Amino acid sequence: MRKLPDADPGDPDDRSATHYLGWLVRRYRVTVFAAIAMAVLWMLCQAFVPAVIGRAIDASTRHDRHDLLTWCLVLFVVGAAQAYTGVSRHRFAVVNFLSAMFVTVQVTVRQAARLGSALPRRLDTGEVVAIGTADIRAIGGALDITARGTGSLVAVVMVTVILLTTSVPLGLVVVLGVPVLMAVVGLLIKPLHHRQQDSREQQGLLTGRAADLVGGLRVLRGVGGEAMMAERYRVESQSLRAAGVRTARVESLLEAAQVLLPGVFLVLVTWLGAHFALAGQITVGQLVSFYAYAAFLVAPLRQLTEALDKLTRGHVASRRVVTMLNAETDLPDPQSPVPPAHLAGDLADPESGVVVRPGEITAIVSAQPAEAALIADRLGRYAEGGTVGGRPLGDFAVATVRGRILVADNDAHLFSGQLRSDLDPYGSGLLPAALHTAAATDIVEALPDGLDSEVAERGRSFSGGQQQRLRLARALVADPDTLILVEPTSAVDAHTEARIAERLITARAGRTTVLCTSSPLVLDRTDRVCFVEDGRIVATGSHHGLLDTEPRYARTVLREDQP
Repeated sequence: MRKLPDADPGDPDDRSATHYLGWLVRRYRVTVFAAIAMAVLWMLCQAFVPAVIGRAIDASTRHDRHDLLTWCLVLFVVGAAQAYTGVSRHRFAVVNFLSAMFVTVQVTVRQAARLGSALPRRLDTGEVVAIGTADIRAIGGALDITARGTGSLVAVVMVTVILLTTSVPLGLVVVLGVPVLMAVVGLLIKPLHHRQQDSREQQGLLTGRAADLVGGLRVLRGVGGEAMMAERYRVESQSLRAAGVRTARVESLLEAAQVLLPGVFLVLVTWLGAHFALAGQITVGQLVSFYAYAAFLVAPLRQLTEALDKLTRGHVASRRVVTMLNAETDLPDPQSPVPPAHLAGDLADPESGVVVRPGEITAIVSAQPAEAALIADRLGRYAEGGTVGGRPLGDFAVATVRGRILVADNDAHLFSGQLRSDLDPYGSGLLPAALHTAAATDIVEALPDGLDSEVAERGRSFSGGQQQRLRLARALVADPDTLILVEPTSAVDAHTEARIAERLITARAGRTTVLCTSSPLVLDRTDRVCFVEDGRIVATGSHHGLLDTEPRYARTVLREDQP
């Protein structure tokens, strides 16, 4: 069996939900068609059992021991084949189910990484969460049901042929009855499709609302908005409940139809078979076979309706996945990216006039921190406008820029899981030095299991200052050619800030580093300071030189009141 998940998920066909499901079938065609083959043989074995039993009964009524023994042996062989093909079908079907789930997770996570900072603007949080919780199972179920659905269809055809060759009227009942059953189920599938779609949208919105509510709970309590948001969540949850009830009504009708209609079909075939047996048109063994076939057909007919239901759910889920895969990033790769070797020279932001020289530690100071953060975004290709060596950063592939230039700001989060894997996912060996530089060694030492301790979601078990120091350590472990830090010490005390500043300058000596900060403790140790006002650079020099020559700079970094 295949080892899951695959190392490379490949490039999905995201033209539509149908194309995406087709891509999954093609990608896993070996196990998909193996499961279909096993399912067909499995159902055919079951379909042959009533006929073999009927022949055995007829042989016993004739007192033909030889034929009776022969048909008993045939029944044993068919039963053994049914057991083998059933187990094999199930194994292949499980592989298909898990493969579809895993590869969907992989392609959506890869797309999330590709979208990067644009993801929150393109998709609601609830949509992304719902894809990873509910939609992947629906897609896996759609791939799983292809085997049983195909096997059931072949079995129905085979039983129809057997019945037609034995009794034309009974065969016609099956030929005419099965399409009627499928037509009734089809009438329920379409409204179910629409209601599932509506319920799925409501679920995504509510999940996003819950994430926003939990994430901003402290702020909401501070401004007295908790009750209002809770009421809004209650209203939307009731809307989701109503949508779920509407969906459940159709689903209940579908479930009832799956039991009632095949049951009526069973009664009709049994009644006709008994009538023909009394009239002498069929033998007792054939009557038993007809009854067994009528009972047997309940299973494949239910599986056919289940196939329609699961394929519908999988189509709805795939539509969501395709929507995510088709989301556009704010900063797409150029058609012909410039080779990484050309990513060298001065890093500049022409819009503000800021120039970062290679190997220097440059500070960007602004009375409005948002201005400095925007410049950092342009220098790191999170916004258009930055250049390197006079060439626009937009000429390079995003992955190339991300591999050379790292922007670390306070919007980043710690991830739940083991702290070691969060800070140093590749085991680079740089973590101890990075923790020392970020003055975060004491944080790790205070934990019961040290670096093996589990981090709560978004690092909520740490204070704001502790989170900031751990995020700085993670950025230092990445060891990029160019490191851009936005307010790296804004949440720590002055003593800790002084230690971080001294160690950071030492650790990044000779490496291109940009610090967006207005802290004198940090600025005093930089090679050059760029002072920005109204989005444009107005002065450049050393920290002490600007304090003496630029009053506006002095007021900004010394926190003096503006005139």
